[in-house]
Amino acid sequence: MDTGTHFVFGLGLGGLAMIDPAISSHAYGPVAVLIGTVAGSNAPDLDGLLRFKSNADYIKNHRGLSHSFPAIVGWAALITTAVSLVFRSVPWVHIGLWVLLAVIVHVFADLFNSYGTQAFRPVSKQWVAWNIIHIFDPFIFSTHLIAILLWVSGIAAPQVVFPVLYILLGIYYGWRTLVHRRLTRSIPAKDPGFRDDDKYTLLPTISLYRWNIVRTSADCTFGIGEWDHGRMKWHDVLKCDEHPALEASKQHQDVQAFLSVTAFPCGHVKTQSWGYEVRWVDVRYRYRRQYPFVAVVLMDLSYKPLQSYVGWLSDERLEKRLRMNTY
Repeated sequence: MDTGTHFVFGLGLGGLAMIDPAISSHAYGPVAVLIGTVAGSNAPDLDGLLRFKSNADYIKNHRGLSHSFPAIVGWAALITTAVSLVFRSVPWVHIGLWVLLAVIVHVFADLFNSYGTQAFRPVSKQWVAWNIIHIFDPFIFSTHLIAILLWVSGIAAPQVVFPVLYILLGIYYGWRTLVHRRLTRSIPAKDPGFRDDDKYTLLPTISLYRWNIVRTSADCTFGIGEWDHGRMKWHDVLKCDEHPALEASKQHQDVQAFLSVTAFPCGHVKTQSWGYEVRWVDVRYRYRRQYPFVAVVLMDLSYKPLQSYVGWLSDERLEKRLRMNTY
């Protein structure tokens, strides 16, 4: 989820902790646990600091080890220790349990997005993305805001409003999961261009009733479309190139980082007078007829890298960034 949603999840779980008598009955319990749950709900995304090292390091590691089984325990232990040192009279076990829940909820919520996480490390390094909830979901965010406002305004007790909130969100997540599964099964039969070897992936959008569709074919072709209020629309077809420059680019760290996080890469090669422009795009992310999540390597005729970029940029900004001197 996005940072704002993780933040309101932290506040919400701090409110839910008021059902714990050891927390709600203590003078400093509510403050201690609220600090802990907000910190725990955001801690796994501290890997964002890797941006200061390089885009490649950030992309390769974001939602990786920081969202794994060991990290969940590590984040909870670290935050619990820090909070308990400040609020020594509050039972640390109760603080720890709520902080642990906040970290778990962060990682669990991220599994429902399209980007996914490596939550099952060290057992498996596979990226897990269930493609059910958009990275920003208006329903999840707004219901949290309403519950928090009811709490801080004194209109409703947290012991009432937050259990209701999370029961409601549990139902919502279940409903979205069932809709996703039903549509995934039915989409192929509704596509007149369906072939037996085609595979369909349904991706969530900010709308409850619109899903993006990626159709993967055996001939290295991707169909990009959407399912909008019961209607299927196809917007683009990408035919991926086969070229030695593409294979050579896979040795570059920027491309390796890009390929490590997507199951939907499509590579294109543009021949220039000075060499080759190799561009990899992630077909999951189409915005204004562009694919802004890219890895680009400019290579000379002997496939030696000249310049590169990996990350999120529009075509216009990317061209400016990679503008080369005249040879």
